[in-house]
Amino acid sequence: MGTSSDVPALRRGLAVLRLLAGRPGPVSAASVARELNLPRSTTYHLLSELTEAGFATHFPEEKRYGLGVASFELGSAYLRHDPLERLARPLLRKLADRMEKVAHLGVLHGSEALYLVREQPRQPQSIVSDVGVRLPAHLTASGRAMLAHLPPAQVRAVFPSVAAFVDRTGRGPHNLPALRRLLTVERRQGWAVEDGYVTAGFASVAAPVFDHGERPIAAITLTFRHLCDTPCGQTWPDLAKEVRKAAEDLTLRIGGHVAPNQ
Repeated sequence: MGTSSDVPALRRGLAVLRLLAGRPGPVSAASVARELNLPRSTTYHLLSELTEAGFATHFPEEKRYGLGVASFELGSAYLRHDPLERLARPLLRKLADRMEKVAHLGVLHGSEALYLVREQPRQPQSIVSDVGVRLPAHLTASGRAMLAHLPPAQVRAVFPSVAAFVDRTGRGPHNLPALRRLLTVERRQGWAVEDGYVTAGFASVAAPVFDHGERPIAAITLTFRHLCDTPCGQTWPDLAKEVRKAAEDLTLRIGGHVAPNQ
């Protein structure tokens, strides 16, 4: 069994792993020591231990270190356990029951929103966005909740031309400038809405879930019946409050940090 004196060393080793994971390429031991404010001798010892265990790789010609195969295996095992869905499901179930509306967890998949989890309220409702369904991200509240927190260049890469803007009901953004205007508004208010953009007679409110780097990795959505002849301009702040709370709870559950509204 380890002792309490092992804890600081463990924390330092994890800090080194996080640093290596956050860099686009290998880094030098001197850079690790400087960025983590560690003694050089301690840094070399930690890197040596991590390399021995397979969590780091040493590139002798470059005198740099990167992630090892064991780190990849650990990440792959994490994904096999479906952690995002498992952590989200009880939150979605409570949200659906409390608000009496369908709750979803969705992720971005290229220019589409992919739904991973759906929880029905006590009185089930029939809607199009079932588990495994993909819908145009620029039309869905869940898709735009995530797109709103991506760099402009990345949004442009996802929607390179007018042809990328699928139309379903005649509503919603039809080009990149219109999408950017909508994303700016929704990023500042902290949630996204859609009113008949995907299916006539239904509306949605969504809020983003963030990882440890404040990047949007998912969105929680409430979908409900709502019919109006033209877009009403409603933003449903009362529903948004509940959705944002659930999204923030999931962000904390996965060790993420909520990005500030801009």
